[in-house]
Amino acid sequence: MSVNKVILVGRLGRDPETRYTGGGQAVANFSVATDESYKDKNGERQKRTEWHKIVVWGKQAEIAQQYLKKGSLIFIEGRIQSREWQDKEGQKKTSFEIVATNFRMLGGKGDGGAGGGGYNRGAASTGGSTGEEFEHGGNASPSDDTFGGAPSGNPEISDEDIPF
Repeated sequence: MSVNKVILVGRLGRDPETRYTGGGQAVANFSVATDESYKDKNGERQKRTEWHKIVVWGKQAEIAQQYLKKGSLIFIEGRIQSREWQDKEGQKKTSFEIVATNFRMLGGKGDGGAGGGGYNRGAASTGGSTGEEFEHGGNASPSDDTFGGAPSGNPEISDEDIPF
């Protein structure tokens, strides 16, 4: 048995870029920053920012393009996928990306996002006191997982932590 599951909470480093495949399927790409704080060997507080490439397919890609913006706080579920290619000099290169199967906007309208919106299989609906909530239909990477809520509590990422 094997498991390839990723959960991230971070902020978008740029607005999503959406393209369409030859078959008309939407695919959105964006980056998400996550921060980690630790004490170094001298006892001084250090912070490390990790950047993640995110890929979203289908209806989710269209929703991401419409509602996600640079700085938006987001919860993402997905899987790690590697890609290999050759650069201009013929060198073999490998990159890793997160293929999102579900995502949820966190925070309010004043938090760099469009509100607390959730993405679950089903029909679209709006409402809630934190903003609009949206649901999506399937995606190019089928999954029977359903995301019904975000983790409780505040993430350890604040506006001062954004490196842009």
